[in-house]
Amino acid sequence: MALATTTDAVRAWTEGWALSRGAAEPVPQPWGVTIDIGLPKAVTRHVLFDSYASDEATVRKLLRADSAPGTWIKFVEPPEAVAPWLADGWEYDTPGHLMTLALTPGQSAPDVPAGYTRRSWTRGGLTRVLVLAADGSLGVRGQVAVTGRTAVVDQVETNAAHRRRGLGTLVMRTLQACAAQQGAEDCVLGATDEGRALYTTLGWQRRSPLTGIFRP
Repeated sequence: MALATTTDAVRAWTEGWALSRGAAEPVPQPWGVTIDIGLPKAVTRHVLFDSYASDEATVRKLLRADSAPGTWIKFVEPPEAVAPWLADGWEYDTPGHLMTLALTPGQSAPDVPAGYTRRSWTRGGLTRVLVLAADGSLGVRGQVAVTGRTAVVDQVETNAAHRRRGLGTLVMRTLQACAAQQGAEDCVLGATDEGRALYTTLGWQRRSPLTGIFRP
């Protein structure tokens, strides 16, 4: 398995996430990576690997060195690991979970339920999938970024008016099939609590917590 350790998983996640969001290539740092995003509310993202979130000197130095508005920091640790050193002006993002799935070679996308249509396109290693209702409104969307042997599922969102109809499962299995067909062997994603419940039923495994902080 390519993602033998949590560090392998978080490295794969940062690479695929950067491709998915159209961000810069992750720049290696002694404690993890830095990703330039360039949006007003998300200028730069730092991701700490291993146990660096529990290292007081590393966390304090990073909080002092880059405290500009739009700075984000992600830790593969629970919130309490960084809480003792959180400086004024930083806020918590929604808690998350780093999850992985070993892909099945040759798997195919499932059929679409009656009354819906599926559209997809791939550009530069990023595949987007839309499932539309009969009136053309969005039922569910999602995307997957393939970076070699690993892929990152991202931005999966179901329209509230179309929930509990199996569309989340449909788009996830479609994205997984797309990744496998492009040669990926493992998938990674960052899940919310709500998303984690769905992904677990599909065979995904939780590897670690994901804690984010940011400067608004």
